[in-house]
Amino acid sequence: MAAISTGGQKILSSAGKCGILRVYSQWMQRSTKPVSCGFCRRVRHSSTSSHEKLQFSYCQGLSSKRFIGETIGQRLDKTVEKFPDREAYVCCEDNERATFAEFQQEVDNLAAGLLAMGLKKGDRVGMWGPNMREWVITQFATAKAGLILVSIGLTIGKHKPAYQIPEVEYALKKVGCKALIMADQFKSQDYYNMLSHIAHELPHSKPGDLFNERLPDLKLIVMASKDHERTFGGTIPFQEIMETGGAEQRKQLQELQNELQCDDPINIQFTSGTTGNPKGATLSHHGILNNAYFVGEVLDYENQYYKLC
Repeated sequence: MAAISTGGQKILSSAGKCGILRVYSQWMQRSTKPVSCGFCRRVRHSSTSSHEKLQFSYCQGLSSKRFIGETIGQRLDKTVEKFPDREAYVCCEDNERATFAEFQQEVDNLAAGLLAMGLKKGDRVGMWGPNMREWVITQFATAKAGLILVSIGLTIGKHKPAYQIPEVEYALKKVGCKALIMADQFKSQDYYNMLSHIAHELPHSKPGDLFNERLPDLKLIVMASKDHERTFGGTIPFQEIMETGGAEQRKQLQELQNELQCDDPINIQFTSGTTGNPKGATLSHHGILNNAYFVGEVLDYENQYYKLC
């Protein structure tokens, strides 16, 4: 039984709760003044008509802090303006680090390179690998280029094993990935051999022009590997993609920053697929950026921590 407490006393009874809830709902609508998040044309309470449908997935009420209404690319550029010389990331295992200014350059280089390979706004780009520098760069680069990053599952543990070949094929095909950026291997799994098992044509295909009936949308495979002695047929090295974009793609990237909206999809995350096929959830710039920001606010990251692991 639902109840509203005033001074510790229940003012709803099971007999009259429906009528009182209606009165309470009407009072709430009259006494509150919801505030738009700034991007909705209008904001409404729950529909009172069975034929009326809500049009928006969220709205912001009265609050001391508004949602951030920017894309991740816009927020990154603002951060670079404020803290160009602060460290953006440190990869201890590979002894790699970059300031925010250096990180922005890496992100723009990869974004321009992906556009040069023919990818367009809304295309899906898979990312398959462990925590590494290339993952961070790819997350921000796809966001700036208007691409949707698809996180291919990597969960090691007793109850959430890492993706096997069937899960990888299912995830790539389900969302229609046109490109895949991947590590060569992690622990006991050889990612390149696993993908070659699905796409037998990969080792002999022209880089950027893969054709496979099982994965008809997948064309571009980018390899992020530290093994410089091994050959990965049909793929393009990660560093080479970062050097592919020219002046035309950089101009296109700049224009995209004014076209992209904070509610555009940025990421599709798949579950581990433990109890069935992996399930994908689509996330937006707005959701990821605000979740990260307000978690930091609650935990007081700004005043307590300089680096996060």
